[in-house]
Amino acid sequence: MKKTVVGSALIILLAVLLFSCSKKTTEQYPYGKYDIAYGGSACGSPLSIGSLKGFYAEEGLDITLVSGTTFEMNRNALAAGSMPIINGDFQFFPAIYNGIDVKLIAGLHEGCIKILVPIESDILTVKDLKGKRIGVDEIGGTPMSVASVAVGAVGIDPQTEIQWIPYPSDQEIQSLEKGEVDVIAAWDPFATKAEQTGKYRVLVDIAKDPLFAGRNCCFLFASGKLVKENPAAITAVLRALNKAIEYEGLHPREAAELLVKEKKVATDDVELLTTLLTSFNYNNHHSVAANANAKGDAIYFADWLTKIGYLPADLDVNKFIDDLYVDVFALEAAQKAKK
Repeated sequence: MKKTVVGSALIILLAVLLFSCSKKTTEQYPYGKYDIAYGGSACGSPLSIGSLKGFYAEEGLDITLVSGTTFEMNRNALAAGSMPIINGDFQFFPAIYNGIDVKLIAGLHEGCIKILVPIESDILTVKDLKGKRIGVDEIGGTPMSVASVAVGAVGIDPQTEIQWIPYPSDQEIQSLEKGEVDVIAAWDPFATKAEQTGKYRVLVDIAKDPLFAGRNCCFLFASGKLVKENPAAITAVLRALNKAIEYEGLHPREAAELLVKEKKVATDDVELLTTLLTSFNYNNHHSVAANANAKGDAIYFADWLTKIGYLPADLDVNKFIDDLYVDVFALEAAQKAKK
């Protein structure tokens, strides 16, 4: 009998402890538990900084950073609502036109991709890319989209006059060395690391090229499902990321040191990473006003996609982006006003 009483007491105590832990977790993370993808690029680093600096937790979110995902996997996770947000660029627009349920909620930064050729290459201008093989990290990804706009702007059809060949980001340079491709379009830090060897020449740097300079090259896209069903969670994520973006803008070296230490970027060169983070102009992209201004850049790039055939030529671009963009802070305020 005594054993039974003791056993029962232990069971009750365990249940109380479990309930308390569960309650504590709920109170600490009222907006839920989600995954957020990071891929080792410098440009996606605010998503990692949000976790490393505790900004997600401050906003009531339990976030797990996941790596090794692809554009398609991330797109599907957003649509399912298992991932609240992701950084991406106008490569999302054709998929959105075809029905994927995501929303544009903010800009992220400027300039993060370069198109490179071997130093001895006879490819001297973008016009020389007609008929060439371009290595990219994945078909439909950001570097391919950037390169498509670059070639389209000089009259080359990116769908019929370019051969796109995918390689993992850390293997693109080797593909160029082996002659398997003529050109690569690559993320930083991979692109700048290659440039610094002196073996490669930059054909296009989107931080400086007039087609791209001064514009958001990357945006923040949110799960349409969560915007509808749990907009407070999306707003909490964006508040956390605005903190991360501001932190990188104000403290690029400290951010670089932390990212390298925690192995969240594909380089251990703090000086290089500091330079890159500074060049992305994060200081321009962490306010509510900056979030709204991203709409203009989205319209600009959507218009280019109609010109190069990635979106229908007769698409009403302004309406398309108006339907895509959501001011999540205004949405949150409207919901609070109803209560």
